[in-house]
Order: sequence, then C-alpha cells, then structure tokens
Amino acid sequence: MMSRLSACFERMAAEKRAAFVTFVTAGDPTHEASMEIVRGLPGAGADIIELGMPFTDPSADGPAIDKAAQRAIAGGANMQRTLEIVRAFRADNNETPMVLMGYFNPIYAYGIDLFCADAAEAGVDGLIIVDLPPEEDEELRLPANAAGIDVIRLATPTSDDKRLPTILDGASGFVYYVAVAGVTGGKSATADDIDMAVKRIKSHTDLPVAVGFGIRSPEQAEAMARVADGAVVGSAIVSMIAGGLDEKAQPKPHMVKDVLDFTAKLADGVRAGTKG
Repeated sequence: MMSRLSACFERMAAEKRAAFVTFVTAGDPTHEASMEIVRGLPGAGADIIELGMPFTDPSADGPAIDKAAQRAIAGGANMQRTLEIVRAFRADNNETPMVLMGYFNPIYAYGIDLFCADAAEAGVDGLIIVDLPPEEDEELRLPANAAGIDVIRLATPTSDDKRLPTILDGASGFVYYVAVAGVTGGKSATADDIDMAVKRIKSHTDLPVAVGFGIRSPEQAEAMARVADGAVVGSAIVSMIAGGLDEKAQPKPHMVKDVLDFTAKLADGVRAGTKG
C-alpha cells in the first residue's frame, strides 16, 4: 500500500505544483486550540502537517517555536497528548500526511519501540528528528520503518556532495532542506540559492525535496514552490498563534480563524508557484 506521503507527492507531481507543508507545535497555546488549528489546516490548504513534539530544550529552534514549546508544556503537553491530537485528527481525515518533528529525548524517554507502535496506531506517517544524525538513527529508524513510519532526513547548505550520500542512505518520505544556517525563523535564503541546492540534492536521490526555514509570506512561499517539491512554513504560523493570545497566554476568540486565514494566504502563494 502506498504511504500517505508518497501519495501526496505523487498527486502534487500530477498537479505540477509543490506541497504546502505547515508546522505547528502540539498543544500550543492550549490542547483544545491546538486541536482546532490542526483539524483546520487541510481546509486552509495544508497538504502535509508537521506537528512539533514539545521539548524543554529545542536547541535548533528560534524564539518563536521555542516559546510555543514552553507554552505547550506549561499547558500540560506531553507525548501522550501529542498522539491524542493525531488520533483526533485521523478520526476526520485519513488522507493528509502527518509528520512529527522534534528531538530524540522525548521519544527515548517514552520508549522507542512503544513510541513507534503508538505513533503508527495513531496515524503518524513520518518523523523528523533534528538532533539525531544519520549515523546514529538506526535504533529509531529501523523500528519506525517496520511500523510503516518514514524517517525524514535533513540537509543543509553545508551538506556537500561527500556528505549527502550518508544523509540519504536510509532516508524515506522526503528530504527536508534547511534553507539557511542557524535556527528556525532565521533570515531567508534566495530562490536561486535554493534552486541550486535542490537540484544538487535531487542528483543524489529520487525522494521529493521540501524547503523550510525562513518562509514568512505568500510571495516567498510562491518562490520556493517554483524550485522545490514542498514549501514548509513554521515560524510565521507559530508567530500568528502567539499574536492571537491575551495577557494570560490564552487564545483570543478570533485567534484560530486568524491563523487559518493566514495559512490560506500562504497556501495560495504555494499554488501560484505551479511548475511547467
């Protein structure tokens, strides 16, 4: 049976467009609001959803996603509740791929085999573990793959032709190209730079390449969609969530609608980047 991720990218190729990949942190700003946002993302144009696993020390993330994790944890977020969001989402949507993104420590603490089994049962399609290098990911990748979950590898501007074969060995789902050096939400890379990088990665693999880090506007999303198989937006959406909170870090009445309206504008940008 074809995985949801493979089916999604196959459909994108048939439509000659890039996938719009959205990131939000599970449990941010509250479990209920997070659930409402995640359920609304496909209707706002998201083709793939990345759901952040809250962690106390998200070293690769900038201030926006770091604060989102802290808000979620303060509200009681944990791995069990993250998987609850996935299960609730799957009750209404069995098509949109769901990828968990984050750090290895919460998975290790949960128990690797138990996590893989529970994640597969909940309806998780892929994992992006930003602090687990390819040389050391077999203890997670093998049980995850056995459970039908892809382990998605990260490439960066410093991943040269000598390094890429190691990154791609055992990769599945898609390749996540981190377009700028540094933490999430940093400066944007140029479309020309990313075009060259995507072509170089694709010379080593048949996997789709999605580009993230630094996309904040529909115009930037459109530019990325013209050169990559997927455009990932995270910090900009998370910042919209933060902007819709009151002084007690609780969602204002219009927060979810504003976040989804903004997401829909980004989706329009991605769709404007039709290829060919």
